[in-house]
Amino acid sequence: MTLHADMTELLAEAGILGVDVDNAVADEHVRWSAYRRVVLVIASSPSRDRDRAIVATLLRDPVEMVAKSAVVALVDEIAMRAAGPAEFREWASGLLPEIDGLEAEGHRDFIRRRIRDWLFHLSVQDGHVPTTAELAEVTDWMQRTLAEGSRSPAVLALLAESGRRKKTRNVAENRARSRELKPR
Repeated sequence: MTLHADMTELLAEAGILGVDVDNAVADEHVRWSAYRRVVLVIASSPSRDRDRAIVATLLRDPVEMVAKSAVVALVDEIAMRAAGPAEFREWASGLLPEIDGLEAEGHRDFIRRRIRDWLFHLSVQDGHVPTTAELAEVTDWMQRTLAEGSRSPAVLALLAESGRRKKTRNVAENRARSRELKPR
């Protein structure tokens, strides 16, 4: 398919009107904005049946950075809506064959790392308290995300002690001491 046909199909499937497809085809910034809108609509759907086909379409974008960014946005949105690590793991495993189609190894690795980060995050949300070694395996971004959002005193204590970056350690320590985590 052509980029024009792919854009038209994605926008139609998401029910998005008012996007100048010719302009989106010509300008990667306009196209990224359209992809972002598509991702938000698709992620909010209760059905995950078409996600692999949508990812395949996104990955056909001629600018691989735009394609990677759109897929990462979808991964993020689905992870934030996932009921738990098992559901997200199953969903993500269906995407891996499509992700393997990216030419740049760095883009493939980035998406795989993001999936691993979200699996870690979802397991922590499910009550798992990670070890220092497990914490060391996730990215700085995920450590910071946990420091800013976790409500687990044990997780915050671990991040305050073993977070990779000083900012992450400080955020975790401050949140662990804050009243918002104390029982009322």
